[in-house]
Amino acid sequence: MPKYAIITGGAGFIGSHLVDRLLDEGDWQVVVIDNFHPGYPRAIKESNLARHRDDPRLRLVEGDILDDATLDTAFYGVDPRKAVVVHLAALVGVRPSMAMAREYHRVNVTGTLHLLEQARARQAAHFVLASSSSVYGKEPAVPWREDMERLEPVSPYAATKLAAEEFTRVYARLHGLDATVLRFFTVFGPRQRPDLAIHAFFRKIGRAEPIQQFGAGLTSRDYTYVADIVDGVRRAMDRPMVRKPGQGSFEIFNLGHSEPIVLKDLIAAIERECGQQAVVEVLPDQPGDVPHTYADVEKARKQLGYEPSTSLGAGLRAFVDWFREHEEIFQPVERDTPTG
Repeated sequence: MPKYAIITGGAGFIGSHLVDRLLDEGDWQVVVIDNFHPGYPRAIKESNLARHRDDPRLRLVEGDILDDATLDTAFYGVDPRKAVVVHLAALVGVRPSMAMAREYHRVNVTGTLHLLEQARARQAAHFVLASSSSVYGKEPAVPWREDMERLEPVSPYAATKLAAEEFTRVYARLHGLDATVLRFFTVFGPRQRPDLAIHAFFRKIGRAEPIQQFGAGLTSRDYTYVADIVDGVRRAMDRPMVRKPGQGSFEIFNLGHSEPIVLKDLIAAIERECGQQAVVEVLPDQPGDVPHTYADVEKARKQLGYEPSTSLGAGLRAFVDWFREHEEIFQPVERDTPTG
C-alpha cells in the first residue's frame, strides 16, 4: 500500500535529496511543491529532479505555498490520512532578512500557517517542519539542547523560524495534529544553494576572486552533511507518536553533526580541495550573525536513531565532484550593455 509525502521546496537543496531517498525506497508516492524562486538557478533545480523526470510516482506542482489553489492541486489524489507533509520551503538567510523582514514573515510564517491549515482540515497523518539552529540566537551555553527555555533570535529570519515552530506547536495542541520540528544546523553538500558559504567559497576561489570573511574568522558552525540531515528527516517521518489526551504528538529535534568548525579552518579545508589559496577580504562582523552554533543531538540519537557520520572532508569532496559537473550554470552572465 503506497505512502504519500508532500514536500514543499522539494526541487531545492535538501528537498531533492529527500525525494531521491523516498523514491529509492520504492513504496512512496511523492508530490513536490516548488515555486522555483530565482535565488536558486532554475536549471539546477530541474537537474536536481532530472533522475525522476519520468517516474510516475513523482508529481511536481509548480506554485506558491501561499496559494490555496496550488495546495489543493498538491493534495489532489492523495489520501491525507497516509500523508506526511514535509515543509522545507522558506526564504532563507540572515543578512537578506534584514532588508526584507515583511517578506520573510509572509513566506515563512504565513506560508507555514497555510500549510498547517491544509494539514488540519485534511487530517494529514504527520506534519514535519524544517526549522533552524538560528532560533537559539547567541545562547552562550553550548551545545544547544531542544529543552532550552530562553530562545532569543537575533535576526528576522530566525524570528520567523521560531514563530513557525510555535504555530506548529499550537496546531498540535489545539487540533490534534501530529507534528515534528527539526532544527537544522548549517547543511552542506551537493546541490547546495549558490549563496551559502561553502558553495560561494569554492566558486570564488576557483575564479581567483576574493571571498568575504566577516570578522576575525573565529566564528564556528556545526556543518552537517546533507545525507545525514536527510537521514534524520526520514527517521523523524516514521517516529513513534506519544500523545497527550486531546492533543497531537509534538516533538523538536536538533539535526546537526555536533562538531563545530572554525571559519578559518573551513577556508583552509576548501583551499586544500581546490588546490588553490583563497584571497580573503576581511569585513566587519555582520548584525544578525551569531558567533557559534553547536548541536546537542542526544535526543535525536535516542529517539530517532540519528547518527551523523559524514566528516567535513568527505562532504567537501562530494560537493566538489558535484560542483565541477554543474559549474557552467554558475558562470557570470556576460552583458552586452550596461544595466542600471
